[in-house]
Amino acid sequence: MKVKQGSLIEDSRHLNFLTSEQALADFAELIKHLKRTIPGAENQPVIAIGGSYGGMLAAWFRMKYPHMVVGALAASAPIWQFEDLVPCGVFMKIVTTDFRKSGPHCSESIRRSWDAVNRLSSSGSGLQWLSEALHLCSPLTSEDIQHLKDWISETWVNLAMVDYPYASNFLQPLPAWPIKRPSVLSSKRGSDASMKVLLAAGARQNCDEGLGLVVCQYLKNPNVSDLLLLQNIFQALNVYYNYSGQAKCLNISETATGSLGTLGWSYQACTEVVMPFCTNGVDDMFEPHSWNLKELSDDCFQQWGVRPRPSWITTMYGGKNISSHTNIVFSRIKNCLIPGHGCGSSGLSTDGNSDSNGELDPWSGGGVTKDITDTLVAVTISEGAHHLDLRAKNALDPTSVLLARFLEVRHMKNWIRDFYDSVGKQR
Repeated sequence: MKVKQGSLIEDSRHLNFLTSEQALADFAELIKHLKRTIPGAENQPVIAIGGSYGGMLAAWFRMKYPHMVVGALAASAPIWQFEDLVPCGVFMKIVTTDFRKSGPHCSESIRRSWDAVNRLSSSGSGLQWLSEALHLCSPLTSEDIQHLKDWISETWVNLAMVDYPYASNFLQPLPAWPIKRPSVLSSKRGSDASMKVLLAAGARQNCDEGLGLVVCQYLKNPNVSDLLLLQNIFQALNVYYNYSGQAKCLNISETATGSLGTLGWSYQACTEVVMPFCTNGVDDMFEPHSWNLKELSDDCFQQWGVRPRPSWITTMYGGKNISSHTNIVFSRIKNCLIPGHGCGSSGLSTDGNSDSNGELDPWSGGGVTKDITDTLVAVTISEGAHHLDLRAKNALDPTSVLLARFLEVRHMKNWIRDFYDSVGKQR
């Protein structure tokens, strides 16, 4: 059946099928079909692999259908970002850490920008100036200001997620390490030769311009006028939205160009995937906002006609009570800046401490941070972003990612060996 993109989401008759339980059941049926129809596949082992929400599904699939997969690799999978399993502020705190460590005063410039927006938007002339200074596609009204700030906030979150060591186009076309300053880049790579490789991969025009295309270079001084601060904010936003140089204006209704199913995610966030988020403006660089389930519920009812079930995921999948399950590798991204504090010389975590130096991927705060059993294993990776270990091999991959992939494959080989050993004993 051919369907127009997004039509299944827009048709309310299909929305009841948009659940994690249904997704897992569909995968189970698919595996049965493939084993039945592919010659030689019937008695072969299957491994579930996924990243982000897909990583959550991979872990949950192993938990709910252990007879169908011999193990699972769950990369950047925030299976504990529910109810009170982790603090609601951990996500935005990690985003802030990414910006703070990437440039002097970078996060502070963003923190001060919210009040600058509020002050300027209090008058008609200020709204017009903001619309022009930020190169927006549509002029702002006073009713748009909260939406504008939400859009800017989501941009910083997305940058933290896709702060990859090479040019990428996962959410938007971006240069290598889009948040970090060149001096940070050079210290990470360590040599002139490797910097040349980095520039060749990351810059679209020339080396000098490539070096300039990083967010925190534009946010070095928070102690400037409102006008200059917000002009700098625009330059930083432009790295994310116009690295290709093709955008004529910025649309505050869009934060990603790819077809990532964000509309479907909005529905799931209003039903079962209810993740508490909050900010306080002190430990993070965002305006204070407490977690408000009633506010979410009312918004969800207005948009979708549904109310969230905040306890359903932990009821369905066990929350942190998962020690009875086996053969799941959870990989997460962590930044190891201080030698000997939670990371070995390889860059892989050695003590399971999730707070020693701050993570790069915001979703790591809701993930499994240390080994639970011998077969529920956490592999922590330094110097990477959202599920970097599942991306294609690249010459600029940090050593820690290469080692993490080696460990992940080693676990998979063990699962496959155990499967065949078990089959042999049954004969």
